[in-house]
Amino acid sequence: MVVDYNDKELTQKYQLMAQTIIPRPIAWVVTKNDGVTNVAPFSYFMGLSSDPATMMVSVGHKSDGTQKDTLKNIRETKKCTICMVDEDMLEKMHFSSKEMPSSKSEADEFDIALEDIVDGFPPMIKGVKSAFFCEFYQEMELKNSKTIPLVVEIKEQYICDEIIVDKENMILDYEPVARVGKSYALLGKKITPPKIS
Repeated sequence: MVVDYNDKELTQKYQLMAQTIIPRPIAWVVTKNDGVTNVAPFSYFMGLSSDPATMMVSVGHKSDGTQKDTLKNIRETKKCTICMVDEDMLEKMHFSSKEMPSSKSEADEFDIALEDIVDGFPPMIKGVKSAFFCEFYQEMELKNSKTIPLVVEIKEQYICDEIIVDKENMILDYEPVARVGKSYALLGKKITPPKIS
């Protein structure tokens, strides 16, 4: 079966992509603006390049068509902190996806503890194993789309000492939560690739 995307509704295209482009890591994005800390998860998220060290987060709009707080805040402050999600934080991450007024913080609403560790950036989620402190790099435009791909540049990264296996070579033993279709999953079994001669 070959699916022609020209014949599919937006929701159908999303379902097809979300169920087959897997697994996708979850970016738990923290932004701060006008004294309010916004915490929101995004699963259309990936690394782009190591030089410059960049990642992309695709941000949609609210149900009323206005821009999401994450998009507004990054556009205005040029800063965000992206936290990877651990299994023990899965429930709070899931609840933080609830649409809320800009004047309310998901951190307060869902008892998500925050921690300031890098000056000039929004706080990270307390207890995460890894967080990236990023600056706005570039915004892309997708013709006729309300989804905005944002490219951010990693300036600093927090890594919990307990997941560092080899500090000199920066080898980590880490398994964050990923999105698989409508579900969440851990990567589970790891397969070592054969050596290329």
